[in-house]
Amino acid sequence: MEITMTAGSTTPARTYSLAVVPGDGIGPEVTGCALAVLGKAEELFGFATEREHIQAGAQHYVATGELFAGPIEESLRGKDAILFGSMGDPSVTPGILERGFILAMRQGFEQAVNLRPVRLYPGVKTPIADLSPERCDLVIVRENTEGAYVGRGSTVHAGTKNAVAIQESVNTRAGVERVIDYAFRLAASRRKKLTLCHKTNILVEAGRLWSDTMADVAKRYPEVETDYVHVDAMCFHLPISPERFDVVVTDNLFGDIITDLGAVIQGGLGVAASANLNLDGSAPSMFEAIHGSAPDIAGMGLANPAGAVLSLAMCLAHLGEPVAAHAVETAVVEVLGSMEGLAGAAMGGTTIEVGQRIVTALEAVAKGKTPLLAGQSIMEAMAAAKNK
Repeated sequence: MEITMTAGSTTPARTYSLAVVPGDGIGPEVTGCALAVLGKAEELFGFATEREHIQAGAQHYVATGELFAGPIEESLRGKDAILFGSMGDPSVTPGILERGFILAMRQGFEQAVNLRPVRLYPGVKTPIADLSPERCDLVIVRENTEGAYVGRGSTVHAGTKNAVAIQESVNTRAGVERVIDYAFRLAASRRKKLTLCHKTNILVEAGRLWSDTMADVAKRYPEVETDYVHVDAMCFHLPISPERFDVVVTDNLFGDIITDLGAVIQGGLGVAASANLNLDGSAPSMFEAIHGSAPDIAGMGLANPAGAVLSLAMCLAHLGEPVAAHAVETAVVEVLGSMEGLAGAAMGGTTIEVGQRIVTALEAVAKGKTPLLAGQSIMEAMAAAKNK
Protein backbone atom coordinates (compact mmCIF):
# COMPACT_ATOMS: atom_id res chain seq x y z
CA MET A 1 0.00 0.00 0.00
CA GLU A 2 1.44 3.29 -1.05
CA ILE A 3 1.67 6.29 1.25
CA THR A 4 0.59 9.51 -0.47
CA MET A 5 2.43 12.66 0.59
CA THR A 6 2.32 16.24 -0.63
CA ALA A 7 4.86 16.77 -3.42
CA GLY A 8 8.23 17.96 -2.16
CA SER A 9 7.14 17.72 1.46
CA THR A 10 6.96 15.26 4.33
CA THR A 11 3.65 16.77 5.38
CA PRO A 12 0.71 14.37 4.95
CA ALA A 13 -1.65 15.31 2.16
CA ARG A 14 -4.76 14.81 4.29
CA THR A 15 -5.28 16.18 7.79
CA TYR A 16 -8.33 15.73 10.00
CA SER A 17 -9.31 17.40 13.26
CA LEU A 18 -10.19 14.85 15.92
CA ALA A 19 -11.68 15.36 19.37
CA VAL A 20 -10.71 12.69 21.88
CA VAL A 21 -13.02 12.15 24.86
CA PRO A 22 -11.50 9.32 26.96
CA GLY A 23 -14.19 9.61 29.64
CA ASP A 24 -14.50 7.28 32.60
CA GLY A 25 -13.53 3.82 33.79
CA ILE A 26 -11.75 1.77 31.15
CA GLY A 27 -12.36 4.53 28.59
CA PRO A 28 -8.90 6.12 28.90
CA GLU A 29 -7.19 2.71 28.62
CA VAL A 30 -8.93 1.51 25.46
CA THR A 31 -8.83 5.00 23.91
CA GLY A 32 -5.08 5.11 24.50
CA CYS A 33 -4.75 1.89 22.53
CA ALA A 34 -6.89 3.27 19.70
CA LEU A 35 -4.71 6.37 19.54
CA ALA A 36 -1.55 4.24 19.37
CA VAL A 37 -3.04 2.39 16.40
CA LEU A 38 -4.09 5.71 14.87
CA GLY A 39 -0.54 7.01 15.14
CA LYS A 40 0.80 3.98 13.28
CA ALA A 41 -1.95 4.25 10.65
CA GLU A 42 -1.02 7.89 10.02
CA GLU A 43 2.61 6.88 9.54
CA LEU A 44 1.76 4.06 7.14
CA PHE A 45 -1.08 5.56 5.09
CA GLY A 46 -0.08 9.18 4.64
CA PHE A 47 -2.64 11.19 6.58
CA ALA A 48 -2.56 13.09 9.86
CA THR A 49 -4.88 14.11 12.69
CA GLU A 50 -4.87 17.20 14.83
CA ARG A 51 -6.15 15.96 18.19
CA GLU A 52 -7.74 17.82 21.07
CA HIS A 53 -8.33 15.91 24.29
CA ILE A 54 -11.60 16.95 25.93
CA GLN A 55 -12.08 16.49 29.65
CA ALA A 56 -15.61 15.22 30.22
CA GLY A 57 -17.33 12.56 32.27
CA ALA A 58 -17.94 11.75 35.91
CA GLN A 59 -14.90 13.35 37.51
CA HIS A 60 -15.21 16.47 35.37
CA TYR A 61 -18.93 16.74 36.14
CA VAL A 62 -18.38 16.35 39.90
CA ALA A 63 -15.65 19.01 39.82
CA THR A 64 -17.31 21.52 37.48
CA GLY A 65 -20.97 20.61 36.96
CA GLU A 66 -20.37 20.72 33.19
CA LEU A 67 -22.15 18.33 30.87
CA PHE A 68 -22.43 18.64 27.09
CA ALA A 69 -23.56 22.24 26.67
CA GLY A 70 -21.30 25.29 26.74
CA PRO A 71 -17.52 25.15 26.25
CA ILE A 72 -17.45 21.37 25.72
CA GLU A 73 -20.03 21.54 22.94
CA GLU A 74 -18.16 24.41 21.28
CA SER A 75 -14.88 22.49 21.38
CA LEU A 76 -16.44 19.38 19.88
CA ARG A 77 -18.55 21.07 17.21
CA GLY A 78 -15.67 22.28 15.09
CA LYS A 79 -14.04 18.86 14.72
CA ASP A 80 -14.21 16.42 11.83
CA ALA A 81 -14.94 13.51 14.18
CA ILE A 82 -15.06 12.49 17.84
CA LEU A 83 -13.33 9.45 19.30
CA PHE A 84 -15.20 8.56 22.48
CA GLY A 85 -14.07 6.23 25.29
CA SER A 86 -16.89 5.61 27.76
CA MET A 87 -18.90 7.50 30.34
CA GLY A 88 -20.39 6.56 33.68
CA ASP A 89 -19.29 6.07 37.28
CA PRO A 90 -21.04 5.16 40.57
CA SER A 91 -20.15 8.61 41.92
CA VAL A 92 -22.75 10.16 39.58
CA THR A 93 -26.44 9.30 39.73
CA PRO A 94 -27.45 7.12 36.75
CA GLY A 95 -29.08 9.14 33.99
CA ILE A 96 -27.22 12.40 34.53
CA LEU A 97 -24.28 11.68 32.23
CA GLU A 98 -26.27 9.48 29.88
CA ARG A 99 -28.93 12.11 29.26
CA GLY A 100 -26.89 15.24 29.95
CA PHE A 101 -23.97 14.31 27.75
CA ILE A 102 -24.38 11.26 25.51
CA LEU A 103 -28.00 11.78 24.45
CA ALA A 104 -27.52 15.56 24.38
CA MET A 105 -24.59 15.14 21.99
CA ARG A 106 -26.44 12.73 19.71
CA GLN A 107 -29.40 15.09 19.49
CA GLY A 108 -27.45 18.38 19.42
CA PHE A 109 -25.12 17.14 16.67
CA GLU A 110 -27.95 15.39 14.77
CA GLN A 111 -26.12 12.06 14.97
CA ALA A 112 -29.16 10.43 13.40
CA VAL A 113 -27.74 6.93 12.85
CA ASN A 114 -26.21 4.59 15.37
CA LEU A 115 -24.39 2.06 13.20
CA ARG A 116 -23.38 -1.26 14.76
CA PRO A 117 -21.76 -4.07 12.76
CA VAL A 118 -22.46 -7.61 13.94
CA ARG A 119 -19.72 -9.68 12.35
CA LEU A 120 -18.20 -12.89 13.68
CA TYR A 121 -14.54 -12.65 12.71
CA PRO A 122 -12.41 -15.70 11.87
CA GLY A 123 -10.87 -17.26 14.97
CA VAL A 124 -13.13 -15.40 17.41
CA LYS A 125 -15.07 -17.56 19.85
CA THR A 126 -18.84 -17.21 20.07
CA PRO A 127 -21.31 -18.71 22.56
CA ILE A 128 -23.55 -19.78 19.65
CA ALA A 129 -22.87 -23.44 18.83
CA ASP A 130 -21.71 -24.19 15.28
CA LEU A 131 -21.92 -20.56 14.16
CA SER A 132 -19.32 -19.76 11.50
CA PRO A 133 -18.07 -16.36 10.26
CA GLU A 134 -19.70 -17.02 6.88
CA ARG A 135 -23.11 -17.02 8.56
CA CYS A 136 -22.74 -13.87 10.65
CA ASP A 137 -22.10 -10.59 8.83
CA LEU A 138 -24.81 -7.97 9.23
CA VAL A 139 -25.20 -4.33 10.19
CA ILE A 140 -27.84 -2.81 12.44
CA VAL A 141 -28.89 0.77 11.67
CA ARG A 142 -30.49 2.21 14.79
CA GLU A 143 -32.39 5.50 14.83
CA ASN A 144 -30.38 7.59 17.26
CA THR A 145 -32.15 10.82 18.27
CA GLU A 146 -35.86 10.05 18.72
CA GLY A 147 -38.09 7.26 20.02
CA ALA A 148 -38.12 6.57 23.74
CA TYR A 149 -34.79 8.35 24.18
CA VAL A 150 -36.04 11.89 23.60
CA GLY A 151 -36.04 12.27 27.38
CA ARG A 152 -39.65 13.44 27.63
CA GLY A 153 -41.92 12.29 30.45
CA SER A 154 -43.28 13.08 33.87
CA THR A 155 -44.24 11.50 37.19
CA VAL A 156 -47.33 12.47 39.14
CA HIS A 157 -47.64 11.72 42.88
CA ALA A 158 -43.96 10.76 42.99
CA GLY A 159 -42.89 8.83 46.07
CA THR A 160 -46.39 7.66 46.92
CA LYS A 161 -48.33 4.47 46.23
CA ASN A 162 -50.35 6.46 43.68
CA ALA A 163 -47.29 7.41 41.58
CA VAL A 164 -47.96 7.58 37.85
CA ALA A 165 -45.04 7.66 35.39
CA ILE A 166 -45.44 8.71 31.76
CA GLN A 167 -42.54 8.19 29.34
CA GLU A 168 -42.99 9.50 25.81
CA SER A 169 -41.72 8.02 22.57
CA VAL A 170 -41.51 10.43 19.65
CA ASN A 171 -41.26 9.38 16.00
CA THR A 172 -41.17 11.96 13.21
CA ARG A 173 -41.45 11.28 9.50
CA ALA A 174 -38.29 13.30 8.84
CA GLY A 175 -36.30 11.46 11.51
CA VAL A 176 -37.47 8.04 10.40
CA GLU A 177 -36.97 8.74 6.70
CA ARG A 178 -33.36 9.88 6.97
CA VAL A 179 -32.42 6.73 8.87
CA ILE A 180 -34.26 4.41 6.50
CA ASP A 181 -32.75 6.14 3.48
CA TYR A 182 -29.25 5.66 4.92
CA ALA A 183 -30.05 1.99 5.59
CA PHE A 184 -31.09 1.53 1.95
CA ARG A 185 -27.85 3.15 0.77
CA LEU A 186 -25.83 0.88 3.01
CA ALA A 187 -27.74 -2.20 1.84
CA ALA A 188 -27.21 -1.18 -1.79
CA SER A 189 -23.47 -1.17 -1.06
CA ARG A 190 -23.60 -4.64 0.55
CA ARG A 191 -25.81 -7.66 -0.25
CA LYS A 192 -28.87 -5.64 -1.21
CA LYS A 193 -31.27 -6.75 1.50
CA LEU A 194 -32.90 -4.53 4.13
CA THR A 195 -35.03 -5.70 7.06
CA LEU A 196 -37.27 -3.41 9.10
CA CYS A 197 -37.46 -4.46 12.76
CA HIS A 198 -40.33 -3.04 14.85
CA LYS A 199 -43.46 -4.11 16.74
CA THR A 200 -46.20 -3.00 14.37
CA ASN A 201 -48.89 -5.27 15.85
CA ILE A 202 -48.75 -3.51 19.24
CA LEU A 203 -47.10 -0.12 18.63
CA VAL A 204 -49.57 0.50 15.84
CA GLU A 205 -49.15 4.25 15.26
CA ALA A 206 -45.36 4.34 15.41
CA GLY A 207 -45.19 1.05 13.51
CA ARG A 208 -47.36 2.40 10.71
CA LEU A 209 -45.13 5.47 10.35
CA TRP A 210 -42.06 3.26 10.06
CA SER A 211 -43.73 0.81 7.65
CA ASP A 212 -45.18 3.51 5.41
CA THR A 213 -41.87 5.35 5.28
CA MET A 214 -40.04 2.12 4.47
CA ALA A 215 -42.43 1.46 1.57
CA ASP A 216 -42.03 4.98 0.20
CA VAL A 217 -38.24 5.04 0.39
CA ALA A 218 -38.03 1.56 -1.15
CA LYS A 219 -39.23 3.03 -4.45
CA ARG A 220 -35.87 4.86 -4.75
CA TYR A 221 -33.91 1.62 -4.36
CA PRO A 222 -35.59 -1.06 -6.53
CA GLU A 223 -32.43 -3.18 -6.42
CA VAL A 224 -32.75 -3.71 -2.63
CA GLU A 225 -34.95 -6.54 -1.33
CA THR A 226 -36.98 -5.68 1.77
CA ASP A 227 -38.68 -7.61 4.55
CA TYR A 228 -40.04 -7.15 8.06
CA VAL A 229 -39.44 -8.87 11.43
CA HIS A 230 -41.09 -8.16 14.80
CA VAL A 231 -38.50 -7.24 17.43
CA ASP A 232 -39.34 -10.25 19.60
CA ALA A 233 -38.91 -12.53 16.60
CA MET A 234 -35.62 -10.78 15.88
CA CYS A 235 -34.35 -11.83 19.32
CA PHE A 236 -35.11 -15.42 18.30
CA HIS A 237 -33.72 -15.34 14.75
CA LEU A 238 -30.60 -13.27 15.35
CA PRO A 239 -28.63 -15.83 17.40
CA ILE A 240 -29.95 -18.88 15.51
CA SER A 241 -29.86 -17.70 11.89
CA PRO A 242 -28.00 -14.39 11.56
CA GLU A 243 -27.32 -15.22 7.91
CA ARG A 244 -30.88 -14.25 7.00
CA PHE A 245 -30.00 -10.58 7.67
CA ASP A 246 -27.81 -8.10 5.79
CA VAL A 247 -28.83 -4.61 6.97
CA VAL A 248 -31.43 -4.18 9.71
CA VAL A 249 -33.07 -0.80 10.40
CA THR A 250 -34.94 -0.19 13.64
CA ASP A 251 -36.01 2.39 16.18
CA ASN A 252 -33.91 3.72 19.05
CA LEU A 253 -35.05 1.47 21.90
CA PHE A 254 -35.27 -1.74 19.89
CA GLY A 255 -31.88 -0.98 18.36
CA ASP A 256 -30.30 -0.53 21.77
CA ILE A 257 -31.48 -3.97 22.82
CA ILE A 258 -30.84 -6.09 19.74
CA THR A 259 -27.36 -4.66 19.16
CA ASP A 260 -26.27 -5.87 22.59
CA LEU A 261 -27.57 -9.30 21.63
CA GLY A 262 -25.59 -8.97 18.42
CA ALA A 263 -22.47 -8.12 20.40
CA VAL A 264 -22.77 -11.36 22.38
CA ILE A 265 -23.14 -13.36 19.17
CA GLN A 266 -19.98 -11.86 17.70
CA GLY A 267 -17.91 -12.65 20.77
CA GLY A 268 -18.80 -10.15 23.47
CA LEU A 269 -19.01 -6.44 24.24
CA GLY A 270 -15.23 -6.09 24.10
CA VAL A 271 -15.14 -6.62 20.34
CA ALA A 272 -18.23 -4.57 19.42
CA ALA A 273 -17.85 -1.19 17.72
CA SER A 274 -20.26 1.59 16.82
CA ALA A 275 -20.60 4.86 14.96
CA ASN A 276 -22.98 7.75 15.70
CA LEU A 277 -23.32 9.38 12.30
CA ASN A 278 -24.27 12.92 11.37
CA LEU A 279 -25.52 12.38 7.83
CA ASP A 280 -25.23 15.87 6.35
CA GLY A 281 -21.86 17.08 7.64
CA SER A 282 -23.40 19.82 9.79
CA ALA A 283 -21.67 18.49 12.92
CA PRO A 284 -19.12 15.82 13.77
CA SER A 285 -19.91 12.12 14.00
CA MET A 286 -18.85 10.17 17.10
CA PHE A 287 -17.25 6.72 17.33
CA GLU A 288 -17.21 4.49 20.41
CA ALA A 289 -16.99 0.92 21.60
CA ILE A 290 -20.28 -0.18 23.13
CA HIS A 291 -18.93 -1.86 26.28
CA GLY A 292 -19.40 1.04 28.72
CA SER A 293 -17.06 2.27 31.43
CA ALA A 294 -16.73 -0.98 33.48
CA PRO A 295 -15.50 0.84 36.62
CA ASP A 296 -14.94 -2.45 38.44
CA ILE A 297 -11.94 -3.29 36.21
CA ALA A 298 -10.70 0.22 35.46
CA GLY A 299 -6.92 0.57 35.64
CA MET A 300 -6.34 -3.18 35.91
CA GLY A 301 -5.37 -3.82 32.28
CA LEU A 302 -8.18 -6.36 31.84
CA ALA A 303 -10.24 -4.57 29.18
CA ASN A 304 -10.12 -5.66 25.56
CA PRO A 305 -9.31 -2.64 23.36
CA ALA A 306 -10.59 -4.31 20.17
CA GLY A 307 -13.98 -2.57 20.20
CA ALA A 308 -12.33 0.83 20.58
CA VAL A 309 -9.87 0.14 17.76
CA LEU A 310 -12.61 -1.16 15.46
CA SER A 311 -14.56 2.02 16.24
CA LEU A 312 -11.45 3.94 15.17
CA ALA A 313 -11.54 1.98 11.90
CA MET A 314 -15.14 3.10 11.36
CA CYS A 315 -14.02 6.66 12.08
CA LEU A 316 -11.30 6.41 9.43
CA ALA A 317 -13.79 5.10 6.87
CA HIS A 318 -16.13 7.99 7.65
CA LEU A 319 -13.33 10.53 7.28
CA GLY A 320 -12.41 9.18 3.85
CA GLU A 321 -9.61 6.71 4.63
CA PRO A 322 -11.26 3.35 3.77
CA VAL A 323 -7.96 1.63 2.89
CA ALA A 324 -6.46 2.47 6.28
CA ALA A 325 -9.76 1.51 7.93
CA HIS A 326 -9.77 -1.92 6.27
CA ALA A 327 -6.14 -2.44 7.30
CA VAL A 328 -6.89 -1.54 10.93
CA GLU A 329 -9.86 -3.93 10.93
CA THR A 330 -7.62 -6.69 9.54
CA ALA A 331 -4.98 -6.06 12.20
CA VAL A 332 -7.56 -6.32 14.98
CA VAL A 333 -8.85 -9.60 13.57
CA GLU A 334 -5.31 -11.01 13.36
CA VAL A 335 -4.81 -10.33 17.06
CA LEU A 336 -8.27 -11.49 18.15
CA GLY A 337 -7.80 -14.76 16.31
CA SER A 338 -4.64 -15.50 18.30
CA MET A 339 -6.27 -15.02 21.72
CA GLU A 340 -7.38 -17.82 24.02
CA GLY A 341 -10.07 -15.53 25.41
CA LEU A 342 -11.45 -12.07 24.74
CA ALA A 343 -11.20 -10.49 28.20
CA GLY A 344 -9.06 -10.45 31.31
CA ALA A 345 -6.07 -12.74 31.72
CA ALA A 346 -7.29 -14.98 28.89
CA MET A 347 -6.27 -12.24 26.43
CA GLY A 348 -2.64 -13.19 27.05
CA GLY A 349 -1.63 -9.65 27.88
CA THR A 350 -2.77 -6.39 29.40
CA THR A 351 -4.93 -3.86 27.62
CA ILE A 352 -1.86 -1.89 26.58
CA GLU A 353 -0.01 -5.00 25.45
CA VAL A 354 -2.93 -6.12 23.30
CA GLY A 355 -3.08 -2.63 21.80
CA GLN A 356 0.62 -2.84 20.95
CA ARG A 357 0.06 -6.21 19.28
CA ILE A 358 -2.55 -4.56 17.06
CA VAL A 359 -0.03 -1.82 16.17
CA THR A 360 2.51 -4.49 15.16
CA ALA A 361 -0.13 -6.40 13.18
CA LEU A 362 -1.11 -3.22 11.34
CA GLU A 363 2.43 -2.71 10.14
CA ALA A 364 2.46 -6.28 8.79
CA VAL A 365 -0.78 -5.63 6.92
CA ALA A 366 0.48 -2.37 5.43
CA LYS A 367 3.69 -4.04 4.23
CA GLY A 368 1.77 -6.86 2.55
CA LYS A 369 2.93 -9.55 4.97
CA THR A 370 -0.65 -10.15 6.09
CA PRO A 371 -3.47 -10.15 3.50
CA LEU A 372 -6.46 -7.91 4.01
CA LEU A 373 -9.48 -9.45 5.70
CA ALA A 374 -11.46 -11.43 3.15
CA GLY A 375 -15.04 -10.48 2.35
CA GLN A 376 -16.62 -7.07 2.23
CA SER A 377 -15.45 -4.77 4.97
CA ILE A 378 -18.11 -2.68 6.69
CA MET A 379 -15.59 0.13 6.36
CA GLU A 380 -15.82 -0.01 2.56
CA ALA A 381 -19.62 -0.18 2.64
CA MET A 382 -19.72 2.87 4.94
CA ALA A 383 -17.58 4.85 2.52
CA ALA A 384 -19.74 3.79 -0.42
CA ALA A 385 -22.99 4.64 1.37
CA LYS A 386 -21.68 8.06 2.33
CA ASN A 387 -20.85 8.87 -1.29
CA LYS A 388 -24.16 7.72 -2.83
